Amino acid sequence: MLPSFLAIRAARVAAFVIIAASASILAVQRAWALGQEQYVQFSAAPGSFTIVNANTTATIYVDPKDWPGVLRAANDLSNDIKDVTGKTPKVISGSKFTERNVIIIGTLGKSEIIDRLVAARKVDVSAIRGKWESYFTEVVRKPLPGIDSALIICGSDKRGSIYGIYDLSEESGQSPWYYWADVPAKKHAELHVKAGKFSVGEPSVKYRGIFFNDEAPSLSGYIHAKYGDIPPHNDPAKGPLMAAGVANYGQEFYSHVFELLLRCKGNYLWPAMWNNAFNEDDPANAATADMYGIVMGTSHQEPMLRAQKEWDRLPRSVTGGPWNYATHSDVLDRFWRDGLIRNKNYESIITMGLRGENDSAMVQGTDQAIDLLNKIIPAQRKIIVETINPDVTKVPQMWSLYKEVQNYYETGGLQAPDDITLLWAEDNNGNIRRLPTAEERKRSGGAGIYYHFDYHGGPTDYRWVNTSPIPRVWDQMSLAKQYGADRIWIVNVGKFKNIEFATDYFLNLGWNSNRWTNDTMREYTRLWATREFGPEHAGEIADIITLYTKFNGRRKPERLETSTYSVANYNEAETVANDYNALALRAEALSKLLPKDQQDAFYELVLFPVKACANLNEMYVAGAKNELYARQGRVSANDFADIARRDYANDAALMKHYNTEFAGGKWDHFQDDVHIGYTSWAEPRTPSMEQIHLTSVPETSLPALGVAVENSAAAWPGGEGEPILPRFNSIARQRRYIDVFNRGAGAVQYTATPSDPWIVLSAVRGSVAKEERLWVSIDWSRVPQGAASGSVKIAQDDRAVNIKVSAISAADVTRDTLTGFVEDGGVVSIEPEHYTSKTEVGDLKWIRVEDYGRTLSAMRGQGPVDFGPLAPPRGSPRLEYKTYFFTSGEATVYNVLAPNLAFIPGRDLRFAVSIDDQAPVMVTGVATTIVAGSSPRDGNEWQKNVKDEARIVSTKVLIPTSGYHTLKLWMVDPGITLQKIFIDLGGLKPSYLGPPESYNKPLSLSQAKASHK
Repeated sequence: MLPSFLAIRAARVAAFVIIAASASILAVQRAWALGQEQYVQFSAAPGSFTIVNANTTATIYVDPKDWPGVLRAANDLSNDIKDVTGKTPKVISGSKFTERNVIIIGTLGKSEIIDRLVAARKVDVSAIRGKWESYFTEVVRKPLPGIDSALIICGSDKRGSIYGIYDLSEESGQSPWYYWADVPAKKHAELHVKAGKFSVGEPSVKYRGIFFNDEAPSLSGYIHAKYGDIPPHNDPAKGPLMAAGVANYGQEFYSHVFELLLRCKGNYLWPAMWNNAFNEDDPANAATADMYGIVMGTSHQEPMLRAQKEWDRLPRSVTGGPWNYATHSDVLDRFWRDGLIRNKNYESIITMGLRGENDSAMVQGTDQAIDLLNKIIPAQRKIIVETINPDVTKVPQMWSLYKEVQNYYETGGLQAPDDITLLWAEDNNGNIRRLPTAEERKRSGGAGIYYHFDYHGGPTDYRWVNTSPIPRVWDQMSLAKQYGADRIWIVNVGKFKNIEFATDYFLNLGWNSNRWTNDTMREYTRLWATREFGPEHAGEIADIITLYTKFNGRRKPERLETSTYSVANYNEAETVANDYNALALRAEALSKLLPKDQQDAFYELVLFPVKACANLNEMYVAGAKNELYARQGRVSANDFADIARRDYANDAALMKHYNTEFAGGKWDHFQDDVHIGYTSWAEPRTPSMEQIHLTSVPETSLPALGVAVENSAAAWPGGEGEPILPRFNSIARQRRYIDVFNRGAGAVQYTATPSDPWIVLSAVRGSVAKEERLWVSIDWSRVPQGAASGSVKIAQDDRAVNIKVSAISAADVTRDTLTGFVEDGGVVSIEPEHYTSKTEVGDLKWIRVEDYGRTLSAMRGQGPVDFGPLAPPRGSPRLEYKTYFFTSGEATVYNVLAPNLAFIPGRDLRFAVSIDDQAPVMVTGVATTIVAGSSPRDGNEWQKNVKDEARIVSTKVLIPTSGYHTLKLWMVDPGITLQKIFIDLGGLKPSYLGPPESYNKPLSLSQAKASHK
């Protein structure tokens, strides 16, 4: 029998988990705050400050005149310390106190005690004074009369103080996700802060936020169930009309969101808006956000702090008609004015411009739209001057250049005042469309990025689980930072749950982009796992998270089809399903090792998405096997139809368990999004198997032989052409398979006979009721020198199938003496990080992006901002891949690139390819003509790239002779990201991921160092 999906590698899982867990205990230090110096200790040290021990509990002091949000966060700190130690620090805010061991929290200019300490030179605030969201934590001896020791948490501003408070909470053992992901506090009997001063400067990005979007049915269903609905009415005298069934997104819900944002170093929010209006649904929402310290905004389609639903709820007698400035400018001006008056006392970023109703283009025709927007912006700024500040440049404003609005801007006719932040949107699928030019970087308003972890739109929705691997996020957002788009970063998080890890990374990257780089992906993930679950199993948890997000990053679950992965070629579909199922087994095994209080957190953050996605991938692969095997006449096709149906039922059971059983149903409705059965871009109303075309194979009355071979969809007897195994070679020493199967009832009695003694079979006879895989290998001690050919005969009585076998021995290279790669069956498959030489030119270089891509990692062209196109071979960094070829002649080099867009205006992203010392051939990796769009007429090439999570470009080259030759890849433009390389000499077969990497001899450490020239 072929190995079942679930059985694969199961025997190794338990041992692996134990080994990984033991290794992680040694490798992982006890550190909770992500990426920052650990200053909290769990035993006393010379000069340390004691927060809690057996005899002492420090008091928390905060000035009553400090920001209300600072006072509130100080109480959170007290509660967090209680959760960690069982002891509750007292929070005081009077002008006098007698405690001798005090945590003093204060904001410069808002705390009398902090200002006194500064004046007395007890603390030095020069590093944070006048800075944005900066703070320090310092142990100070005898800062004031009667105080023996104080821990000072001092912020440059409101959020600086709040971040300092939450840092102490996190380092003590309280996760930011204690509420939203049920992460328990890490218990400690003692808490101490080591002597010294620990400063944190300004964040890398000024405004870092999230957007609740596409919130129905999951998030809105949760709100309905937990907080109820807003009371409906249709009486204009009572205010805006309120339809029945509007979920109550009020302060009780949002307060948990505000707190999480601050704990994760965020500060900015676009609220839910599909059927809600933040400022109307609960009139206390805006004041609560401001008290917490959250900067509020509105989405790209909702200008001037007014939700579209606020307009929709007004009677027609007030609005006069649709949401259209061309016909209702006076009404919209009044509408906007009222919104600014309402929110003028709260910290906000005002969205400027206007799109049409329900996030659509407003008018037809570019010229008309530009003319209208050039009237709207001055009108909006006039309202800002009249309601908020006569100096409009002092009021934070943002213009989202989303979809068609970017096209308007590119024409040069759109007049964007210099102080407005230009918010560049990616293509809704994680690929940045545009970054600021050198001239645009001079604008006082700066630029930002609107990013997506969730999207409702073409090519299809993706709204279910995390499909955004953090290497992909880093690749795009690091470019944004490098090119000056660092005023605002906001990410669409959809329903919010199931993408906790990616959200946390996005906010942390915005907080400190220098700390999280191209080669710290695994470190970040391990530290995150340590913070949430402790160090004991952090290494294994991090590996599971890394792999499941990589697997989902290959193709989003909503975009899977039975045709996605090849069943016939490279054992691809089987490997994909097996790898995901093995990962699910690892997660299951690990869950049994975790303490009871971590079970819920582990389930929602790790186990559920891994199990659900493994099951989903298996379902599609089973459906694909059913389709192919039915064409081949295998009776086992029926078994795979049963597996697909079983997995479909398992999916429903998993969703039900998450919603109603796990954590006592606490997170009911968060799995209401449909992810199976897409027939168009939009999420289906109900799940369906209609797109998985299952076929039943009737059994004949007698057993009947069938044979299939590796890398072929045909089957014999009766198949087209001759069955031929891919060629064997003496360096790679492959093994190939032959499937023997039954096309009828009973069991096939077969024999397998090699034509020559150098052909070795895993079995020479058998009895097959369904199917069996025979492995073919070569005895290289007996094979003739040079090229050899033979066959394997599979026979049932008088029926026989002869499979051709060929092998070639390299005369001058052995497996041990090989350098670099070797051709395998007419193709060379290369992971770009496995270069044999890497040449840098000053600041221009190829950098490895850890774990990026569909298989291993990626290499990205990197250089200073605005460096001009290079002209290889002069002055161009290169990657070299030495390869041994058995085949000469014309070949095609396929480069698998990240699905990036050409983000520099008017400039294609290119690189060059050459063999040996041949002239480099220029290759356009990403052309400016590839346009992001949601319909076929807007760019089918873009649609294919985003669905496939890759772009593949090809180049013709000449391999002049057999033997060693070197493939060279040259940098031309920045941002090209190589994820895989194939050299096709006639043997490449259709597949999604391409052939597995060819056999290669990695460089030794000394060779690797020598290769960096």
